[in-house]
Amino acid sequence: MNKLSACSSMACGISLQPKMVLASLRVRKQGNGRCTNVPRNVNLEKLQNNYLFPEISKRELQHLEKYPNAKVISLGIGDTTEPIPEQISLSMANYAHALSTADGYRGYGAEQGNQALRKAIAETFYKDVAIKDTEVFVSDGSQCDISRLQLLLGSKVTIAVQDPSFPGYIDSSVIIGQAGNFQDKTGKYQNIEYMQLGPQNNFFPDLTVTPRTDIIFFCSPNNPTGHAATRKQLQHLVEFARDNGSIIIFDSAYAAYISDDSPKSIFEIPGAKEVAIEISSFSKFAGFTGVRLGWTVVPEELLFSGGFPVIHDFNRIVCTCFNGASNIAQAGGLACLSPEGFQAICAVIDYYKENAKILVDTFASLGLEVYGGVSAPYVWVHFPGSKSWNIFAEILEKTHIITVPGSGFGPGGAEYIRISAFGKRKHIIEASWRLEKLFSKGKPLCNCLK
Repeated sequence: MNKLSACSSMACGISLQPKMVLASLRVRKQGNGRCTNVPRNVNLEKLQNNYLFPEISKRELQHLEKYPNAKVISLGIGDTTEPIPEQISLSMANYAHALSTADGYRGYGAEQGNQALRKAIAETFYKDVAIKDTEVFVSDGSQCDISRLQLLLGSKVTIAVQDPSFPGYIDSSVIIGQAGNFQDKTGKYQNIEYMQLGPQNNFFPDLTVTPRTDIIFFCSPNNPTGHAATRKQLQHLVEFARDNGSIIIFDSAYAAYISDDSPKSIFEIPGAKEVAIEISSFSKFAGFTGVRLGWTVVPEELLFSGGFPVIHDFNRIVCTCFNGASNIAQAGGLACLSPEGFQAICAVIDYYKENAKILVDTFASLGLEVYGGVSAPYVWVHFPGSKSWNIFAEILEKTHIITVPGSGFGPGGAEYIRISAFGKRKHIIEASWRLEKLFSKGKPLCNCLK
């Protein structure tokens, strides 16, 4: 069984993800034991199907079982593939080794994060916008922080999300109790405002027709479309939030990939400190998808309707629900933000951006509508009149390439697929060749899948 995927040894995709899939299948089969008197969480009952990325892993496993000798190229789940620069890995190794010594041993750290790392994050990413280190909360990743923010906000708030967008925003909203029932006809949950994105509006919602909500989840560069919001667009967003008394949860996980003058932080926009929280991550910035490290910025100026500072409640959530990020991971984070470490990381980011360019050029040469891939590691390809799961299945069956169906990111992605630029260069080139071979034969794929 051959697989060209996220790890250079190719082991993680075969030995880890399929095991998780099989474990999930085993759990679902267990149901013959004696029931307790505890009802299931009604909010979890509202969730539709499996979470997107484990479902992709499941289908990948099924494909490998069907074609055991296939050389599968995984451009689906956005997992980094290039080694962490040596000086960063050594910093973590040295910290871990020091734990075996009397002088180097450390136990619990501050829940909010290592003070030196908080300061380094503030100075590296927010120096020009005057974010204080005390407003930075170090975490084990931005996805975990999304759920902590949901605990902070509670079940009574109303929310808006980009459509399409990262599925974690919607699923966590459903679990916490903010959403109503799922509507099969529209592919949407009640009580969630879906802000449509597409080429027709330059991938930015029409705020003149967007109803007011308490919370606005907004990712830029956007996952999955790859669009980085312009300064003018973000100015409109901040003005909209200020006019409506809303809070923006701004996800800047892919800011390091921005190639133009688009803002890398919401706090570059005047007035944003009074209406925004920013979450970010070392995952795609430094290859820490397995190391786990991220941060959230909560400005002191951000207040609830009664005047109470949001930062105080978030600090309480962090102290109650989290014992702090791994000290070893934080040592790596500090090394990332050193001059040498930052330069090494930027070289890896440039590598992925070149991968994205290869994929964009491939699809464009075939006459397909392709977006993203310039300021983000994702390429967003349109197949008008087609269903994204059908496109996903057809590409997998005929090329052994894993993609992600756009509908997994919301109804706005129904005719799209997302291609990840995280991969070895030789695999990106091989995937491009396979796709060219598929799309240049016979009728276009989008006409075959209606």
